[in-house]
Amino acid sequence: MAVGYGGAVASVDADASAAGIEVLRRGGNAVDAAVATAAALGVTEPYSAGIGGGGYFVHYDAKTRTVHTIDGRETAPRSADAALFVENGKPIPFEEGQTSGLGVGTPGTPATWQSALDAWGSRPLRQLLKPAEKLARDGFTVDATFRAQTQANEARFRDFPATSELFLPGGELPRVGSVFTNPDLARTYATMGRHGVGALYRGPLARDIVDTVRKPPVRAGATRVVRAGDLDERDLATYRTKRQAPTKVSYRGLDVYSMAPSSSGGTSVGEALNILERTDLSAASQGRYLHRFIEASRIAFADRGRWVGDPAFEDVPARELLSQRFADSRECLIRDDKALTSPLAPGDPRDPAPCAASGTAAPTTYEGENTTHLTTADRWGNVVAYTLTIESTGGSGITVPGRGFLLNNELTDFSFAPANPAVHDPNLPGPGKRPRSSISPTIVLDSHGRPVLALGSPGGATIITTVLQTLTGVLDRGLPLVEAIAAPRASQRNQATTELEPALWNSPLRAELEALGHGFRQNPEIGAATGVQRLPDGRWVAAAEKTRRGGGSAMVVHPAGVR
Repeated sequence: MAVGYGGAVASVDADASAAGIEVLRRGGNAVDAAVATAAALGVTEPYSAGIGGGGYFVHYDAKTRTVHTIDGRETAPRSADAALFVENGKPIPFEEGQTSGLGVGTPGTPATWQSALDAWGSRPLRQLLKPAEKLARDGFTVDATFRAQTQANEARFRDFPATSELFLPGGELPRVGSVFTNPDLARTYATMGRHGVGALYRGPLARDIVDTVRKPPVRAGATRVVRAGDLDERDLATYRTKRQAPTKVSYRGLDVYSMAPSSSGGTSVGEALNILERTDLSAASQGRYLHRFIEASRIAFADRGRWVGDPAFEDVPARELLSQRFADSRECLIRDDKALTSPLAPGDPRDPAPCAASGTAAPTTYEGENTTHLTTADRWGNVVAYTLTIESTGGSGITVPGRGFLLNNELTDFSFAPANPAVHDPNLPGPGKRPRSSISPTIVLDSHGRPVLALGSPGGATIITTVLQTLTGVLDRGLPLVEAIAAPRASQRNQATTELEPALWNSPLRAELEALGHGFRQNPEIGAATGVQRLPDGRWVAAAEKTRRGGGSAMVVHPAGVR
């Protein structure tokens, strides 16, 4: 945690946070700092994010006291259809979609940076890329998390010569404490600085991306099935981000803003908050609080699975999903003496009936658990919550030769096939379609339109529950932001069992909840949140993880102690 004036940055990495703080120190704003921090994360967190991926950007404008968003999600090739991951009438193995050109969507991250800077930035992209370019050229110190993530991907990294050469220097895992450099990425950033982000969407770099997707460069003798993708240069040249209105719900007298579809983050967190609005969580015991939190999450995921997809292709009733009327019709399913069971059937937000389900239950489809999040604020009161990703840890595993970055496997966020053939699945692939995401960058304002806090997290579908639990930890349970982030987590996603981190798994609370009918399984680590909070005296609090992913990084421009 850091407290002070002049602005704040929180991310998972100290080098990245430092890049953002330096921008703020030199007079840049929160958007400038977010772009600089994100670019640096592409160097130091290359298995979670980078210019080969996409994300969602939420911005609070202090001058107008309004919130805006950018959907920078990756898109499927124009040639894709609902059978993208189906062969001989059956879904292909997940691994064959993940480690392949088939799973690569058109990257949205560079376009997101330019869209944000065009709308709200004060510094040119070339200037903001300089810290990341230097970091890539001169190197950063390898920590235990970077080595562990490399080791977890070692087998598939070795099957792609460009990936192996970059991330397994000398054919070995990078040693903790060694300096890791990426001169190819430094040159790529320099190219983007000179020619703009259009360099990634047209010209030699775009052709390199397309060639890599359509003919993945696999090591001779590798036995892995690596499928080719169908991305082409027109897919890159026609990619556009989407400026759109945020989701909004009222909770405890505050306004909570987040991402609208194609992300399911804003609708799911918002629906769950609306369900919890009727319960005094501040007075609840820890057991009742967790029970209610778990059940609200379960219900929100049941409704998400039926209704949320890319609104350019699906009729997504986002306004109705976020109505208090619909939440009330679902909240009455929750009993204090007995847990619900999953999969739970969805409700119908267009015609809500109290305690009624509107269809057949369908299980929640798989979603990878990597990504990274950053939060920035500046001296003028502007705030950014930005989550970016390449999907799985290590993305597709395929590095664009000579360019220094991994390609995403975001298209595996589509359902390979309907989870239940009897239930409409809004998240099947389609031409140019954005796969559904759980990314939930969130900004909370008070009744006067001033920022209270902003946060987000990586973690695939656990992002939604992490953000929800952190929000209720601060707003209901009275925890300091850093303690709400550090608190042990639970994650229920309309599945038969709820995931628990070890501290809850080993707690008497587990037995208390099991007595109500809850089932659990252990997850060693859920999410890796960061956030900022505005104090009444004008100081910023930046907060990040204490231990998850080796601990995050929170910084302010001018530190000033808590009074």
